Amino acid sequence: MNDDAYEGARLDKSDVVLKTTGLEKAFGGLVATDSVSIEVQRGTITGMIGPNGAGKSTLFNLISGFYENDAGHVTVNGEDVTDLEPHERARKGLVRTFQTPRRLEGMSVREAMLVGPGPQKGESIFSLFFSGSDVTEEERANIEQTRELLERFEIGHLIDQPSTDLSGGQMKLVELARAFTTNPDILLLDEPVAGVNPTLANDIKRFIRELNEEGQTFLIIEHDMPFIMDLADPIIVLDQGKVLMEGSPDEVRSDDRVIEAYLGGAGP
Repeated sequence: MNDDAYEGARLDKSDVVLKTTGLEKAFGGLVATDSVSIEVQRGTITGMIGPNGAGKSTLFNLISGFYENDAGHVTVNGEDVTDLEPHERARKGLVRTFQTPRRLEGMSVREAMLVGPGPQKGESIFSLFFSGSDVTEEERANIEQTRELLERFEIGHLIDQPSTDLSGGQMKLVELARAFTTNPDILLLDEPVAGVNPTLANDIKRFIRELNEEGQTFLIIEHDMPFIMDLADPIIVLDQGKVLMEGSPDEVRSDDRVIEAYLGGAGP
């Protein structure tokens, strides 16, 4: 596709929670992310689509700190987090899930959930000796939060199950619940319904909508077009490592460049 066809994202938004400016990443001679600048407005469900090889996963890894960028910046709530590690970005409010959740060997669902919260007083030897009551209270609050989150995602009955016994769909729900133990300002979801049955996909869509109605901001990569078109607005389209365009679901569906990217570009 001609370079002139790449319109880029809309960069005039108010109340921006996540912003990337000129992000670049190359692997050898392959440019995976080519000067990508996007903004995610607080309170939105922003979708991200594109054909295979468009650079979606690389961009997510750059935003969340799992890849080191070659150029550009990432800001969260106006603060530059480009040089921070993933766990440090999480403390600034930027949290992500993965397409294939990692199973925590030897842990129950309860224990896996408690991995989520940030620095805890019980992790400090000093606190154990001099603030024992505070540590106990914090642990109690974390366990109660775990119960409430699992109930919210309708998997409370799994709390004592070994995490390795869960299905892929159940693991996705546990990972989603665990992400909220950190109270994120923005949650990046990497293909949340990949490999799950239609009933669970509808449940996940419902959970995302309910959370968004309460103010949660999302940026979601998804290959399931009916799912993302029904859920997200706006939608950012990537192609060959660049932002092709951004618009409403109707604008994306009817854009000839998007059709060409999927049918005549990198492939569906």
